Amino acid sequence: MPHGKRIAELLVNIGAVKLSIDPPFTWTSGIKSPIYCDNRMLYSHPDARDFVVQAFLARVRALQIVPDVIAGTATAAIGWGALVASHLRLPFVYVRKKSKEHGAKKLIEGDLYPGKHIVLIEDLISTGGSSVAAVEALREEGEATVSDVISIFSYELLSSAERAQQFGVKFHPLSSFSDLMDVAVEQGRLTNEEVSMAADFTKDPSQWRP
Repeated sequence: MPHGKRIAELLVNIGAVKLSIDPPFTWTSGIKSPIYCDNRMLYSHPDARDFVVQAFLARVRALQIVPDVIAGTATAAIGWGALVASHLRLPFVYVRKKSKEHGAKKLIEGDLYPGKHIVLIEDLISTGGSSVAAVEALREEGEATVSDVISIFSYELLSSAERAQQFGVKFHPLSSFSDLMDVAVEQGRLTNEEVSMAADFTKDPSQWRP
């Protein structure tokens, strides 16, 4: 079974993903969504956690450029990034969402030398905004080359693809909204009609309503 579909199954089976068309979920941004994904729950399930780590490793090894450093985004992907870096025997750093208000006021935590090629590990990609912000921090503060972001899951929103192109970076989700919809139908959690309604969400989430 491909990594994407298996990870979608794991997320659903451990309750990390919840699906509801009516009523939908409300994100902190106010967006109404048919799906809520909490990848942090994977940390508590050793078999699922190991599978995701191995999928990360396979994706990193398949990249054209071997990274010098692995980075993770705070806070959800710090653990994933550290696990990947440990397996690859590479240095690890993480990127804060905002700089410290004291001390050196850094965005990047860890020992990072300029000129390194970094692969960024991300928990989840929705609009892509936080991912490209972390990429820009690594490029500007870290003076690093960052061309690839690998995430556990992507909502496959058009805005994330646009941001990736704008900032010259490639997003590599291990699993996606499409994988999740396939699993939801196979397990009888959503009907084909509900899947069609959910798919409309990815086209224009700000205007989507069930």
